[in-house]
Amino acid sequence: MIARIVCVVVCVVVATACAHAPRGQSLMDSVRTYNDGVRWERFAAAAAAVPARERDAFLDDREELAEDLRISDYEVVRVKEKGDAAEVQVKLTWYKDSEGTVRETWSSQAWEHQGQAWRIVGERRVRGFDMPGLDHAEDPAVDELAGDAVVGDAAAGEEPAARHGGE
Repeated sequence: MIARIVCVVVCVVVATACAHAPRGQSLMDSVRTYNDGVRWERFAAAAAAVPARERDAFLDDREELAEDLRISDYEVVRVKEKGDAAEVQVKLTWYKDSEGTVRETWSSQAWEHQGQAWRIVGERRVRGFDMPGLDHAEDPAVDELAGDAVVGDAAAGEEPAARHGGE
């Protein structure tokens, strides 16, 4: 009788522990790891958030871009999580060494929860200046989640007339 009670208690404890097992790194942790890695040119750290089949190409592209592109800041502006998918809008402040002009670009990043980790599966510019390394074409993975992500005439490639405080 006591053995049955102990067995039931152990089963309940194990079932409860499994039900509350962590899913791995949170979406925001993954977003920060990726964007910090890109900003500070720690591309191997950023690549951890890229699907395995795309990592080598990502590293090659980022190392080439780093010859001229500098990202001086980024800000996560909006996060829309929908189950195992998410859309994250990020405002990037950047310049090219060859030009020296500081610019702002907003990107929309598509994320998917794959196994125990969140992976970035698409990224494109939605507003601001064209930025090297960002896709300017329509990205179905981002468009599906973005909804109202494109602001003003940004879809046509034009700079919005007014931004934060009428800058």
